[in-house]
Amino acid sequence: MIRTLIADDEPMIRAGVRAVLASDPDISVVAEAADGRQAVDLVQRHRPEVAVLDIRMPGLGGIEAAAEIRRTVPATGVVMLTTFGEDDYILRALSGGAAGFLIKSGEPEELIAGIRAVADGAAYLSPQVAARVVAHLAAGGAGAAAGRRAAARERTDALTAREREVLAFLGSGLSNGQIARRLHLAEGTVKAHVSSVLGRLGVDNRAAAAVVAHEAGIALPPAAAQ
Repeated sequence: MIRTLIADDEPMIRAGVRAVLASDPDISVVAEAADGRQAVDLVQRHRPEVAVLDIRMPGLGGIEAAAEIRRTVPATGVVMLTTFGEDDYILRALSGGAAGFLIKSGEPEELIAGIRAVADGAAYLSPQVAARVVAHLAAGGAGAAAGRRAAARERTDALTAREREVLAFLGSGLSNGQIARRLHLAEGTVKAHVSSVLGRLGVDNRAAAAVVAHEAGIALPPAAAQ
């Protein structure tokens, strides 16, 4: 059972998320919060596998709450809920420890898939969010975008061939177990490769590594990753 917390200052949003999750027998909602501070307190009390946080909440916002959850309850994966037009928040949340990013107006199945992926230790960027992040990174102008792509390629060139393979699958949101099956490796070996990739890239989490993979042009499209 994937024990989940929902945090959003709008009761109707919380009710909608709760209703979607209720359709999956393997997911249970153990607590709800109306702001970031309450979310952190409830995560520390209930220790859920996944916390679903709105990015913008009164008092302690979702980004700050995600960072505190990562610091105090690292076993809880954080999924951020966002709306279009909040690209800056998404980029800030990458460094705050969030592992998943979903659009509030997305399909219900995507919410369930994101929670399952994060509970399994994977990063999950919905296709819309991934596209928005990459587009936002390119918005600084062709020169700046080219510079970021070149910097990403330089960082990934320092990886071994196997680490690049792992990063390509990681960039598509696959878990360690899924990567292990595709590369015919032990899951523990993949975990070691992922840790090495994060260290070599200088990032703190899988979602940030996924963005580097997209910028470097080595992330596999979803169909190819299956």
